[in-house]
Formats: sequence, structure tokens, C-alpha cells
Amino acid sequence: MEQSEAERLLTVACERVGGPRVIVGSPRHPFAPNPTHDEEVEGQVVTIHYSEISSPAIAYVGGWVFEIREDEFVVLDRPRPGKPRA
Repeated sequence: MEQSEAERLLTVACERVGGPRVIVGSPRHPFAPNPTHDEEVEGQVVTIHYSEISSPAIAYVGGWVFEIREDEFVVLDRPRPGKPRA
């Protein structure tokens, strides 16, 4: 999956749960029973981990890891290429 596709799916998932401002601006307690939310978008699961007092909001989609900010998504990690098969 390309970065642009991952960002598009993340944008859709974020809007379904209220937008980046809600995800970032509603910090959860570190031991909250629902710190993450899975949203299925076009067959892909987007996992959103809400921000906490001491950590940013993070999202995982198709091997990509993003920090969710109110106005942008920042790439933290990308999928690793697999080993070639013999």
C-alpha cells in the first residue's frame, strides 16, 4: 500500500469518529477500557489509538504508522519489504 492510499483511508476513518480534533483533543486515561478504535474502510482495518495526557494519537493502517495531529498526519513508520522467496 502506498503512503497516499494509507493517508486517504486514515482520513476517512478519522472523519467517521469525529475528526482529528476530537481524536487529539479528547485524551484518554492511560488505563481506559477503550483506548483504541478499529474502523474498517474499504476492506482495510484502520486502528486509531486516542491521545493520552503524555502521548500523541497514533494510527495504524496497512503497515503504516502515523501520528495524528489536528492539521496533518505525520509518518512514524512505513511497511518493511519482505524477504524475497527462493
